[in-house]
Amino acid sequence: ADPAPTMGVCVRSAVRVLVLQVAWALVGGQVRYSVPEEAKSGTVVGRLAQDLGVEAGEVEARRLRLVPKGHGGGDERTSVEVSGASGALVVSSRLDREELCGKSAPCALRLEVLVERPLRVFHVELEVTDINDNAPLFPAARKNLSIWESSPPGSRFPLEGASDADIGANAQLSYKLSPSEHFALEVKSKDEKKTSVALALTKSLDREAMAEHRLVLTASDGGRPSLSGTMELVISVLDVNDNTPEFNQSVYNVKIPENVAVGTLLLQVTATDKDEGINKEITYAFSQAVSEEVKELFMMDPKSGELRIIGRLDFEDVQSYDLEIQANDNGNAPLAGHCSVELEVLDVNDNAPEVWVTSLSVPVAEDAPLGTVVALLSVSDRDSGSNGRVRCTVWPSSPFGLVSTFEGSYSLVLREALDRERVSEYEVEVRAEDGGAPPLRARRALRVPVSDVNDNAPAFAQAVYTVLARENNAAGAELARVWARDPDEAGNGRVSYSLWEGASALGSGSRSASSYVSVDAESGRVWALQPLDYEELQVLQFEVRAVDAGEPSLSGNATVQLFVVDENDNAPSLLPPAGGGAGPWAVGAAGSPSSELSSSSSSGWSLWAWASWGSPAGQVVAKIRAVDADSGYNAWLRYELQEARGKGAFRVGLYSGEVSTARALEEADGPRQTLLIVVRDHGEPARSVTATLSVSLGEGAEAVLVAGVGAASSGSVLRGSISGVEGGVSVSATTNVWLVVAICAVSSVFLLAVVLYGASRWSPRASVLSGPGPTTLVCASEVGSWSYSQRQSRSVCVAEGAGKSDLMVFSPNFPPPAGCAPKETPQDAAAFLDTVSGT
Repeated sequence: ADPAPTMGVCVRSAVRVLVLQVAWALVGGQVRYSVPEEAKSGTVVGRLAQDLGVEAGEVEARRLRLVPKGHGGGDERTSVEVSGASGALVVSSRLDREELCGKSAPCALRLEVLVERPLRVFHVELEVTDINDNAPLFPAARKNLSIWESSPPGSRFPLEGASDADIGANAQLSYKLSPSEHFALEVKSKDEKKTSVALALTKSLDREAMAEHRLVLTASDGGRPSLSGTMELVISVLDVNDNTPEFNQSVYNVKIPENVAVGTLLLQVTATDKDEGINKEITYAFSQAVSEEVKELFMMDPKSGELRIIGRLDFEDVQSYDLEIQANDNGNAPLAGHCSVELEVLDVNDNAPEVWVTSLSVPVAEDAPLGTVVALLSVSDRDSGSNGRVRCTVWPSSPFGLVSTFEGSYSLVLREALDRERVSEYEVEVRAEDGGAPPLRARRALRVPVSDVNDNAPAFAQAVYTVLARENNAAGAELARVWARDPDEAGNGRVSYSLWEGASALGSGSRSASSYVSVDAESGRVWALQPLDYEELQVLQFEVRAVDAGEPSLSGNATVQLFVVDENDNAPSLLPPAGGGAGPWAVGAAGSPSSELSSSSSSGWSLWAWASWGSPAGQVVAKIRAVDADSGYNAWLRYELQEARGKGAFRVGLYSGEVSTARALEEADGPRQTLLIVVRDHGEPARSVTATLSVSLGEGAEAVLVAGVGAASSGSVLRGSISGVEGGVSVSATTNVWLVVAICAVSSVFLLAVVLYGASRWSPRASVLSGPGPTTLVCASEVGSWSYSQRQSRSVCVAEGAGKSDLMVFSPNFPPPAGCAPKETPQDAAAFLDTVSGT
C-alpha cells in the first residue's frame, strides 16, 4: 500500500484532534444542551460524539458512555442515553422538569461522559426547559367564608392562592372573580415569587337580603395556551358580632437555624378585639391554608399565641415557611383576624461531604509515566454557601495527587515514580473537608496495587566467595553454595545459576573451570566433578552468573575463589647428588643408589661416604637431601637416625640432614659404619622414607685418595667442607711417609706419598659434597627446612635458577644443639641469598 495516503490521514486526524482540544479548552471543557420536558423518547438532544471529537465509527470502539454520579444521579441517567451507533445524546424516557428540579430554575442536569482509549472524562450540562403542562391548582375546590353583615365596605378576607408547578411565565398566575356587586378581588405581589389574594367587600352586606353568596375564583397562568384552575367561594353572612380581632403586625419575619432544638419558642403573636365580653376573647390557630406537614413541625398555643418548633428542620429540604395564623373571637358569630409568619430557615453545616469513586484503573505498573490517571472521583455536599464548598486532598501526599477536572470532579493521578520493590501496594485515602465552622470531613480509601516489571538484576550476597576444599575430595561433593537475590516477583525474580564459560583454573594450563566444578541451576550449589589434587591445582577461580526469567532477562556475576587445601598424601623423596653424580651426597667418595622406592616405603636409598680416623666431633661426613611434594607442615621434614642418639659415632642434623661425627673417630670404630637414616614429614599421619648410609673409615691420606678416586670414577666432585682436619692429617701423613721410606725405600711409593701429601696439604679443604661448577645452596639447616611442591622441587637447591614461588619456611621454637652451627663457606652464603631473593 502507498504510505502517502495513510500518512495524510494520520496528519489530518492529528490536526482535527488538536483543533478539538483547543476548542474544548476555549469553551471551558463543558458541552451544554437543552431539551424541553416531556420530549418524546428518541428525541436527539445533541451530537455528543461529534462535539467531543469522537468519530462516528469510533463510538463503540472508544466506549462512549454516561458515568453514574452516585447520589442523586439516577433520573438523568434513565431519561437520556448515548446512542451506540451515532454517538448522539437522545431521550430514552419521560423527562419531567417538575419532578427533576421542582421550582428550581434553570433546571440543569450535570452529566459525566467517559471516553476510553485513551481514558478521558467530559462534563455535559443538559438544561430541561419548561413547557406549560401544569394547570394552576387551588388547595381546595371549595372554600367557606363567614362574614358579618356589619362588616364595613373595604374589609379584606385573605384567600389561599393557587400554585403552579411550572416556572417562569408558565407559572405567572392571574386571578379573576366571577361578577358580584358586593365583592371584588384584590391581588397584591409581596415579592417576585409570592402573591397575596384577598376578597374585598365593596358593598355592605344584608343577611336578610342574601344570606349566602357563591362566587368562582379562577386562576390562569401565563403559558400559551393558558391553563386555568378554579375554586368555589361559599360566603355566609353572619349577624351581630361586628368587630374582628386585629394583630399588632400583619407580617412577622423570623429567621431560625435548621438545627434549632425541639420546643424552642419562635415568636408570640398578639391580636386585640374591640368588642366586649365573650366577643373579645381570642383563640389563635393556624389557618386552613397551612398543610398538615407544616403543622407537624410547628405548634401554635391557642391561648398565648406562642409559636414553637416541634419537629426537625432541614435546610436542604425546605428553606422557608409561610405560616398563615388567624385569631378568632368567641362571639356567637366568631370573627377572625389574620396575620402571616414568614419563617426563613438558616443553613448550618450539618452535612458531611460525600466522595464516590466513579472509575478505578488498577493495578498500576511500576514504570507507569507521571500523570497516569488512576481513578475518577466525584465529591458533593448538600449544604450551601461556604458549608457546601468542599476541598479535597489525598493522603499520603505522594506518589499520587488530585487534579480538579470540574466542579465536584477530581482525577487521582500519578505524581512520582513507583517502585514495587519498595512499596508493592498503596492505601490511598481521599479526604474531603467543607468550609463550615467547624468543618465536616469525609474519607474514601482506595487500594492501589503496583504491578511488577523486570527492573532489578540478580545481586549476589557477596561479590567474591572464598571457598576452602581439601584435596582428594570425592567426585560429586558439594563445595560451596552461592545465592543471588532478585527483589522482583514471579518470573522476574526467579533466578537460575550457571558457570560462566569463560572461566579457567589458575595454574591448570588450558583446562577450563567447567572440567572441575559444576553449578546447580536452581539451588546455586557448586559441585565437584572430579577429585582435586593440590599438587596439580592450588587455586581455582571462576565466575557464576545468575539470570532471572524476566523479559528481557537481567543478570549478575560473582567470583568464586576455590583454594585447595593440602593433605599429607605424598611421602618424602630423596634427591640425587647436586653435581649430577650417580650417588647421593657423601664425603670422600660417591656411592650409587641401589633403587628408589615409593614414598611410603620404609627404605629408600643406599648411600656411602668416607671418613678418616681421628676426625674430630662435629665433622660433616655427608648430607642427605630430600623433598616432599606436599606443602606446609606436610612438607616440613626432619631427619633421624634409627638408633638412639648418643650411642653411635655419628649423628644427623634434625632439620639439616647433615651427617656429622658425634665424637672423634678411632680405629676401634672399625673400617665401616652403617647408618639407617629416616626422613619424616610433619603430616597427620606422618609419612617417611629411609636411606642407608655406609661410612668407610680409614687413614687420612688413604681416605682422601679413595675419595678422590671414587669421585673421579663417578664423574663428579661433591662439595662440602671438613673443618679442623688439617693438623691431624698432616702428622699422620708425615709418619706414614717416613715409615714407607724407611721400610720400603721405594721411590715410587715415596713420590706417590709426597704427591698425596701435597694434595691434602695445599688443595682446598676436602669438601663434604664436591663437584664441578659453582657452589650450590643446600636448602636445609639445623633450625629449619624449606619444602616445595613436587612440580617445582627439582629446580630448588639443585640448580641456580629462580626459586619456586610458594616458598614456606618453618623454624622450631627450640634453639639448635651446641656444635651444630651450619658450616657453609661465604661462597655458600652468597648462593643462599641469591636463591632466596630469586624466590
